[in-house]
Amino acid sequence: MLTSYEYISAWMQARCKTDRGASLVEYALLVALIAVVCILAITFLGKAASSKFSGVGSAIQ
Repeated sequence: MLTSYEYISAWMQARCKTDRGASLVEYALLVALIAVVCILAITFLGKAASSKFSGVGSAIQ
């Protein structure tokens, strides 16, 4: 009986010790960082584009 317990224990440990969760967390952090950079870029470029459009609109009138 003890031998089958050791076999099942070793089999479960081999199946449960994977790095899938770690790589998933790394990809999630990478996507979050890319999203933050995109939001910051759009915020700064959006203000510059808005001022350019305002300048062009006032020049047309």
